[in-house]
Amino acid sequence: MKTRIDEDTCIGCGLCTSTAPEVYEMGDSGKAHAIQEVVPEGSESTAQEAADGCPVSAITIDEP
Repeated sequence: MKTRIDEDTCIGCGLCTSTAPEVYEMGDSGKAHAIQEVVPEGSESTAQEAADGCPVSAITIDEP
C-alpha cells in the first residue's frame, strides 16, 4: 500500500499525524507529508483511517 498527501490541498490540521504518526508527519511548511511512500506493514488500517478522516481529502491511498 502506498500513500501520499497533496500538500497544495492539505490545511495542516494534524489529524493524520495524530491518527497515524508512524505514517505521516508535519513538515516545515506546516503541512503534513508521508514519512515514506510505502505504508509500513501493520499500519495500513491507521493510514486508511487518516485518509478517511482528512477534512479536505488530501490523502491518497493506493492499494497494491
